Amino acid sequence: MTMAKQKVSPLSGSAPSDSVYNPYPPGILPSDLDSEVARVLREVDLIETRALARWHSLQPPILTGQPPVLTNIGTEATETLGELMLFDKNISPNKNQACASCHMPYVGFGGPIPSVNLTIIAYPGTAHFRVGKRIPQRHPYSPFFPVLQYNQAQGLFFGGNFFDSRATGYLLRIPDAEQAQGPPVDTQEMGSPDTACVAFRLSQAVYRPLFEEVWGKGSLEINFPHETAQICATPGGAGVFGGSTTPIPLSATDRTRANTVYDRWAQSIDAYEQSAQVSSFSSKFDAFLAGKYKLTPEEMAGLKLFDGKGNCNSCHLDGRGTTLKSNQNDTSAAAMVNPLFTCFGSANEGLPLNPRDAFYYETKSDAYGFTANPYGFGYRDLGLGTFLRSGFGSGPTPNASWKQYAPAADGQMQVSSARDVAMTPPQCPTTEAPGPYFQKGFFHNGYIKSLKQLVHFYNTRDKYAYPVTSGHCPPGTTEKVDCWPMPEVKNNIDMTSGNLGLTDKEENDIVAFLQTLSDGFTRPYPNSDTFTGACMRGGSAATQGNELLIQTPPLPPCASTICGALPVPSTPIP
Repeated sequence: MTMAKQKVSPLSGSAPSDSVYNPYPPGILPSDLDSEVARVLREVDLIETRALARWHSLQPPILTGQPPVLTNIGTEATETLGELMLFDKNISPNKNQACASCHMPYVGFGGPIPSVNLTIIAYPGTAHFRVGKRIPQRHPYSPFFPVLQYNQAQGLFFGGNFFDSRATGYLLRIPDAEQAQGPPVDTQEMGSPDTACVAFRLSQAVYRPLFEEVWGKGSLEINFPHETAQICATPGGAGVFGGSTTPIPLSATDRTRANTVYDRWAQSIDAYEQSAQVSSFSSKFDAFLAGKYKLTPEEMAGLKLFDGKGNCNSCHLDGRGTTLKSNQNDTSAAAMVNPLFTCFGSANEGLPLNPRDAFYYETKSDAYGFTANPYGFGYRDLGLGTFLRSGFGSGPTPNASWKQYAPAADGQMQVSSARDVAMTPPQCPTTEAPGPYFQKGFFHNGYIKSLKQLVHFYNTRDKYAYPVTSGHCPPGTTEKVDCWPMPEVKNNIDMTSGNLGLTDKEENDIVAFLQTLSDGFTRPYPNSDTFTGACMRGGSAATQGNELLIQTPPLPPCASTICGALPVPSTPIP
């Protein structure tokens, strides 16, 4: 893949200046970014068209019972409404980004642009080219995460959504629903300046009748002032708003109605993500548990390693016991026939800082007067620890008692479900070079570029540890093979992995098992046929993406706003 500096322009909508926000050094933005964003929008529109047809095929609703229920079609109506919302690009200020722009079905609702996954790792928002700081987290099975809670006995947090668990579920009691309320008003994503803008755009949507069928007639009757359209066409964070997050001047009554609509938005999207269209339990492994598929020798070996020597099952629970010792042999039956492959907790696996993350370069204000990251490379992603402090780059915590536990959570990121980690479009049947393969990014900062690298990292992180940053491995070593740069955050490292003693073949067997967790085996996975991009070819999974490694610049100290926030980290973070 070639990387070049070029002039890029938004696909729709415009800033109050002719120049697009591009503070990035040459080679940071992928050269095909414009065309790839356009390609994904065409795919988004196709799925939106299919969802509209699905809605129009529904029988007229019949509201019966006490409490009233949309008899027969209530489930599909609510799920279809959520699908229409997820793929609606008109919700964003410039009408150029849907939730699904970063989460497409053919990759397990993860990031759909190979060149982005290979380089800047986060996706451009409605205001081009503001970019976030983490990879898009996959949607499947996220609805099953519980409300965030501190477990006193374990001394650990469990639940929530997002890598830093900031979608706690404290109000709606469904973290996945509260997660759906984040991107629409995230300044670097869909970027609406006011949550009421979502209600305003929904009131204009072609599927408004379905919203009112599901949530009640009159539910979108809000008295929006005349300036609402102009406000909602301006990305959040713009200086014209003076820091206000509620710039639409609504009456108290209408603000409450708009807030209720925003909750309905969240619940509808959660309904879709919970549905069999997204969280479908249709993988080879599900068929294996049902006695309808026999694992290959490599897949079975990988399962045993997953539960044993690889110690994967200690966090990515598969419903079986963990057999870490050589004399242990699990002969029990599966305790769950629908395991979620997560413990719902968080961990710091010791990932190096990824200097390709576009967030580090967003130190200048854009044409709207917004600066995403004034700290540059002084930013450190403390994950859950930052959230518990209500810190920069996260969100406010709803529970003051959690703050005291922040030092023990610094660097921790949510243990995502391992399901669909290997899902790719049919024409690109693997995530692994030489392919043909679909390039993904793994872990929160996308530093890892293949499942082979992922397993090798868990296996050898401590064995091949070097006190260097990415791009500076010593001569005679190869980064991600026999050199792992130092962790971005050294506090609270998970020591249950790092020197597992797996052979090269055993690593490959675990990869083979992870590939059995992709949905779409027992029945087709909806909309997995919509990828119209190109597969990648060549190279080796062990060094996949290494041709685009860049040198981490000399790092300034961690900004005091982040690493000096109270309670301070247990060990100072440089």
